[in-house]
Amino acid sequence: MQELIRQRSRAGFVGRGTERHAFRANFALPPQDERHRFLFHVHGNAGVGKTFLVRELEQIAREHGAVTAYIDESVGSVPEAMAAISHRFAAQGHRFKGLERLLAAHRERRHEAEAAVVATLESEPEGPSTGSLAAARAGLVGLGMVPGVGAFAGALDADRLARQADRLRAGIGARLRNQEDVQLVLSPERVLTPVLLGELSNAAAQAPWTVLFFDTYERTGPFLDGWLHEVMTTDRHGALPATVVVVTAGQLPLDTARWGGFADFVHDLPLEPFTEAEARGLLAGKGVVDEPVVGEVLRLTGGLPVLVSTLAEARPADPGDVGDPSATAVERFLKWEQDPVRRGVALACALPRWLDADVFRVVAEVEESELDPLYAWLRDLPFTGERGARVRYHDVVRAPMLRLLRRRSPRAWADHHRRLAEAFGRWREEAEAGLAEGERWPDERWGELRLAETYHALCASPRAALPGALGDLVDAGTLGDEALRRWVRLLTEAGEDTNTEAVRTLGHGTL
Repeated sequence: MQELIRQRSRAGFVGRGTERHAFRANFALPPQDERHRFLFHVHGNAGVGKTFLVRELEQIAREHGAVTAYIDESVGSVPEAMAAISHRFAAQGHRFKGLERLLAAHRERRHEAEAAVVATLESEPEGPSTGSLAAARAGLVGLGMVPGVGAFAGALDADRLARQADRLRAGIGARLRNQEDVQLVLSPERVLTPVLLGELSNAAAQAPWTVLFFDTYERTGPFLDGWLHEVMTTDRHGALPATVVVVTAGQLPLDTARWGGFADFVHDLPLEPFTEAEARGLLAGKGVVDEPVVGEVLRLTGGLPVLVSTLAEARPADPGDVGDPSATAVERFLKWEQDPVRRGVALACALPRWLDADVFRVVAEVEESELDPLYAWLRDLPFTGERGARVRYHDVVRAPMLRLLRRRSPRAWADHHRRLAEAFGRWREEAEAGLAEGERWPDERWGELRLAETYHALCASPRAALPGALGDLVDAGTLGDEALRRWVRLLTEAGEDTNTEAVRTLGHGTL
């Protein structure tokens, strides 16, 4: 059944021809060829089709005789990733018996180490207190024994981690049988990795290629990336067979500080939303060919594959049947963020076309002490980019967020935009100081603030703000074609973002 499902999914695969061709062509190049790549990194926004492409690449690898392993966020540590690799290889007839034995020993010794922690706590006169439990957990984190937490240990008190880790290290050393067992608990990668490499070498002797796929790398990369870099670029743990190819896939590009010196061995595969032709191909494959319906799907999805596919599955026959997928899109973009304050800030900050620290303070409704940390967090999100000192959302992310905010509460939408228009208006008036009336429009700073003020005024109340916006467009036209195009684009975007046909038509009609 699983194979039939995979075959049907592959039959419906659309687009990504360049990426598939590059991956397939790599198998025609021997590892000694300078054109051969050992690492492919797929990256792009949530919903852009990374996992679907990775699964397609895995099938391509198998067509070329490769033994493959697929690992995702279900693993929480390097040993768990090794166990997943071992399990996948065993299913293809390559049993990693030596690694399996060591992994079993690792789990057993780790259980004993945790029991030692419990015994230490139970030795306290009145049993384990809340404070001692917290201290013990801090020690486990410091020793890297809490899966998935190592990446966030930096957010904890470093001195406290060190003290508790030293205390538990001494207790574990006394509890376990020998130094090898201690190392298996405290430094499992050091013990397990050479064995994994030996197993991979044995598998490589029986298959032309070995391909390891690490998906959802934005989640697993924090604990896998350093280890993977060490395995691929150093001989610290032994030799990795030259016929091994690694594929990573996540929302972020590779860390240039770590991988920048190895660009000749890496093939970067950034994914963008579908082109119109690709989206139309997917829709046609599902029987959705009526032009008004196709046009509405293209408008609502921005070509984001997961949304195009979702709407295509419903096989709408009329534009009115096309549901708005905004909530689905936003949930994917913020899938890993559970903090309601951060989720709210991420949504609210989609309202301005760009923001800096000043604009952020207008948009984010949080305590003063939280402003700087939250702004730093926002700037690091995978769907934001910086141009100079300004942060901009990727269009394919911002558009569904705006639709969700507008549909969820039209009054809150208008209030937020009104407040932004007032803020930009104040800053524009400040910029006018010392400028003669005839110097305002040619002044770049004044013009940018006027654009932003007008955009938010149109979003707050399109009909009321439209006459003033048209007057500004005429004035901007005196500065030349480039300035005129900026204002026409503003009308178009405001019309799209507010779903106001009159404003949208004026923008498109003036282009």
